[in-house]
Amino acid sequence: MSELSTERIREVLQTSTFGRQVLYFPTIGSTNDEAKAQAEAGAPEGLLVLADYQTAGRGRMARRWWAPPGSSLLMSVLFRPTFLAPHQAQRLTMLCSLALVEAIAEVTGLSAGVKWPNDVVIGERKVCGILTELGTVGRELRDAVVGLGVNVNVDFTQAPPLMYPATSLQQESGRPVSRLSLLKAFLEHLEARYQRLQAGESPHTEWEQLLV
Repeated sequence: MSELSTERIREVLQTSTFGRQVLYFPTIGSTNDEAKAQAEAGAPEGLLVLADYQTAGRGRMARRWWAPPGSSLLMSVLFRPTFLAPHQAQRLTMLCSLALVEAIAEVTGLSAGVKWPNDVVIGERKVCGILTELGTVGRELRDAVVGLGVNVNVDFTQAPPLMYPATSLQQESGRPVSRLSLLKAFLEHLEARYQRLQAGESPHTEWEQLLV
């Protein structure tokens, strides 16, 4: 678990926005809840909330997210996409899934796909769930928090009964995977993609090509 820390993340990142401010917790209720509270308090775009363990992690429809301590990337990223309308916010989910697929390929050599609306999969097994929650003012999008739970070094032979088949990067690659390396690659790909989104480029076509 010592692999991740605020200092180590800042040392390796080459981004200008995403992950430049980091809140790291050994244990937290939910990274999304903390990121939403920080958004309300005026935290800047690119804030990363990261935890080694969540006691109240959740996916879509309030389903419980299972991840043993220190095994996964449990994180939430704060966006302030004032250039998007609320109905366009799903583009942020697309960006995060695309950036993660790129990061997985870069760090492990594995090919992942996207299962609509919010899963990243390897084969038919889930390796990541994504939960996007919006903050609006009237009809304007004030902020968005995108939470990701990535199964990095999870041993699913020890898992409780799960609703959907799941796997981890270690299980698929046959070796432990550096969470720090994966986080670095993800944030750098995410920032590049977000800059292109701001310039008017839609991620939809590329995202659609990765759908399984």
